[in-house]
Parts: sequence; C-alpha cells; structure tokens
Amino acid sequence: MFYFKINKKSPKGWFCGPWNSKLKNAVGYANQGINEKHYHKKMHEIYLIAKGTSTAIVGKKKIQLKVGDVLVVEPKKVHTFIKNSPDYLHFVIHSPCIKDDKFMV
Repeated sequence: MFYFKINKKSPKGWFCGPWNSKLKNAVGYANQGINEKHYHKKMHEIYLIAKGTSTAIVGKKKIQLKVGDVLVVEPKKVHTFIKNSPDYLHFVIHSPCIKDDKFMV
C-alpha cells in the first residue's frame, strides 16, 4: 500500500509512479493549471477534471475544460494551461511513465 497526502504548499500535489512505488504509470494531481509550454516525446498525459474550470492550449487549439472532462495529450503535442478557476483540480496520468520525457518549449 502507498499513501500520499495533499501538499497545500504546491500547485502540484502528490505524484506517484515508478520512482516511488511499483506502478508502471504515474498518477498525480494539480490544483491549478501550470503555464509551462512543454511536450513529451513518448508519454501520453491524461487529465481528468475533477473540480472547477481551466483553459488548456494543445498545439494551437484552445480548449475550455470543466468538471467531468478528460483531456488526452498525445506524445509530441506542445501543451500548457493558461488560466483556471480558484477551485480548480485535475488528476493526471502519465502513460507510460518515462523519466525525463518532459521538454520545455
């Protein structure tokens, strides 16, 4: 069993994956969309919107996200979040989880 507590000091909360458990994929959450344009060469990111709203940009497309939405960002797609509501929360799954597969733009 693994147990991770909410980290209220960081917009990105807990993340668990192969580096700290036996999971092959990584899962985590963030309570705000971080404006960091980046992409992954091999990894998919799957965002599950649990609370609030946010605006993501994937490639050149602006996407309005709300509770219940799922956003799947495929490898090599540049993406970022540019704003979110104060109550925003998303969960994210990295599949497959690949160390150092984040490239800033």
